[in-house]
Amino acid sequence: MTTGYADEPSPEPLHEWRERGFTIADARQWIDEGFSINDAERWRTAGVYTAADVRPWRTAGATPYTVDLWLRAGMTPRDAVQWRELGYSPQEAADRHLAGERPHSRGRLWRLLHRGEKPGGAFADEERSGGMRQMLRAGVPASRARAYVEAGWTGADAVEWAKRGIEAGQARVFDALGLSPREAERVLASGQDAIALMTEFWRAGVPIEEVAAWSAVGFTAREAARMRAEGSDVEQARVLRALTEGNEP
Repeated sequence: MTTGYADEPSPEPLHEWRERGFTIADARQWIDEGFSINDAERWRTAGVYTAADVRPWRTAGATPYTVDLWLRAGMTPRDAVQWRELGYSPQEAADRHLAGERPHSRGRLWRLLHRGEKPGGAFADEERSGGMRQMLRAGVPASRARAYVEAGWTGADAVEWAKRGIEAGQARVFDALGLSPREAERVLASGQDAIALMTEFWRAGVPIEEVAAWSAVGFTAREAARMRAEGSDVEQARVLRALTEGNEP
């Protein structure tokens, strides 16, 4: 009666394991789990030092090349399994775990907006993952950085907005209006948000492309509309805006 394992390679002799720094007991455990010396070394280099510890990480879907991401985030194999079952990519799970979140299902709105995407799509491409890392290096809290990435921000553009504590959705609207992060911060400090600013100027009949120029130098929508009616050109506001920006630290 054959076992079906005749073609499988035999484990390396114990003396080869000893020569590579394993004890006899450790070597036997790795061999019993079906590991070669090279595989065992890859796991140990990644930070998982015994065959018994490898088993739950493999169940979680980790490899020697990916497990360090979860280890650096302070995750356990149980955490990794829970995040994976909820549809999060390894990078996204690590980012959320670092932000202090526990595994939870996606909200209905998120599922609607991301219908058809692969699980973990917000962090699936390198550009977005790089944007997250860039914001974290700049000192942006992980939860805020994650919100920016999920809102579609990438690269250095997001850093100044996020460092000023401006909500990602608000930042999107301010940026579309042409305001800088510093100008947007002043608008928010006045008690007005991005949508209110846009609506006020729209209702006053001021073209959307002029909102940044007028509002950045302190004109309300009503004042801007009156000046336009009296013949003042938006270029005057743009000159004042440039002078204001040049005088600020």
